Amino acid sequence: MAITAAQVKELREMTGAGMMDAKKALTETDGDMEAAVDWLRTKGLAKAAKKSGRTAAEGLVAVQVNGGVGVAVEVNAETDFVAKNAEFQTMVSDIATAATGVDSIEALNDAEIGGKKVSDVITDKIAKIGENMTLRRMAKVEGEVVSTYVHNAAADGLGQIGVLVAMNGGSEEFGKQVAMHVAAADPRPQALNADDLDPAIIEKERQVQIDIARESGKPEAVIEKMIEGRMKKFLAEITLLNQSFVINPDLTVEQAAKEAGATIVGFVRMQVGEGIEKKVEDFAAEVAKAAQG
Repeated sequence: MAITAAQVKELREMTGAGMMDAKKALTETDGDMEAAVDWLRTKGLAKAAKKSGRTAAEGLVAVQVNGGVGVAVEVNAETDFVAKNAEFQTMVSDIATAATGVDSIEALNDAEIGGKKVSDVITDKIAKIGENMTLRRMAKVEGEVVSTYVHNAAADGLGQIGVLVAMNGGSEEFGKQVAMHVAAADPRPQALNADDLDPAIIEKERQVQIDIARESGKPEAVIEKMIEGRMKKFLAEITLLNQSFVINPDLTVEQAAKEAGATIVGFVRMQVGEGIEKKVEDFAAEVAKAAQG
């Protein structure tokens, strides 16, 4: 398979690897970008297996709580200017209110705001504001106490990152501290604990660590012990309850919750546009082209 310069550039930006190493990784993996990242990690050539660049879509995340139910919704638009538009903000907030009474994105589209379906409300706003808008996703948590945190807030309950934390016991104040932890933690928590983590994620990391260890040439018996320790560290880094609590790094989040009389039962972290590749527009080139044409 022919490897393009664009593929090499993308892999270099994702991993920090050198040009020839990136090209070799893509060649060895038949152009599979994800496999190439793992290949570079195995060889110790990737500085960081992170995607670079800004997120694709603009818009807002809204979080709301109704009793013991918390909901987060994301509504996207084409530019960040729309996120500052009061009408758009009101619509997103109203959609979040409607979301507290449904359990799926499909049901939310059919829910009503002021006698109109949510899908129709969005269509009307597209026509009025002049930008495409999408109700992308929603998520819910339930508990005796549900706390929220919004980062880069545009208005009450609206911002670029929205977090919900559901607990049995504890206080709103402690719940908000945990929500702030979820927003800020690096690496980002991917599950509450190891039992909730996608087995495919665990197996993929285990295989990468096995390959890295084998590259060192150590005996299999030694490798097994190395993998056990590395996987324990990996799971501690990406599961919320096992992370060091940002408020008190001497405690894990689970230990801090126990001291606060709380059991954390769920969380949601939602960020505007995460996971969507952003198209970069060259407005200067477009204007120049229009002037010539």
